[in-house]
Amino acid sequence: MVGFPLLLVPLAVYNIIAFLMPGVSFTDPLIRLTLLSGEQWQITLSDMLLAAAVLLLLLEVIKGARPGAKYLTDHLLSLIVFGAAAAEFVLWPKFGNSTYGLLTLLALVDFISGIALRTRRRAVVAPATPSASRPQPEAPQPAPAEASAPRSEPAPVAAPAPAAPPPAAPVPPATSVAESVLLDQSAPKPTVASPDLQPGGHPPSDAPQR
Repeated sequence: MVGFPLLLVPLAVYNIIAFLMPGVSFTDPLIRLTLLSGEQWQITLSDMLLAAAVLLLLLEVIKGARPGAKYLTDHLLSLIVFGAAAAEFVLWPKFGNSTYGLLTLLALVDFISGIALRTRRRAVVAPATPSASRPQPEAPQPAPAEASAPRSEPAPVAAPAPAAPPPAAPVPPATSVAESVLLDQSAPKPTVASPDLQPGGHPPSDAPQR
């Protein structure tokens, strides 16, 4: 949004008084204040216009100091206000006095301060732009947890447990042993025939007689 040139206000008030109220004097005291020293301070209309112009100039400087507060159109308007005031001060007899001359000077200060502040902002922002677009170096990747963690001592291997002895053969009961012995005794033993005996139990005929 285009900013309104505040220095136009006291200049417009002076023009209104000069054209519409020709009988009003800028040098006649309007207010009388008694100071602590006992001296009376006489405040004129020109003093009030100059004081208002100084305060408005302060506001213009504060507005221009903010980033992006004033555009090129604002500076152009300030230049137009200063040019018109300077033309009136030089060309018209009603404006050829110290009061209007000081108002014109304040309008010039407003224009120059706006240009200076705009140039200063450009000088500050220009070096910061490349650094913002420059890629930032990547942060070093953290080492894996296994590599960063201290190596632990290997756990001692437990000695193998001794093998259990094979199970003993079952002992047969005493009754089965006794039965097997009785069966062996009662079984008939085979008889072996002697070669010296013939069938029927007689010795051979060629055997020597006793």
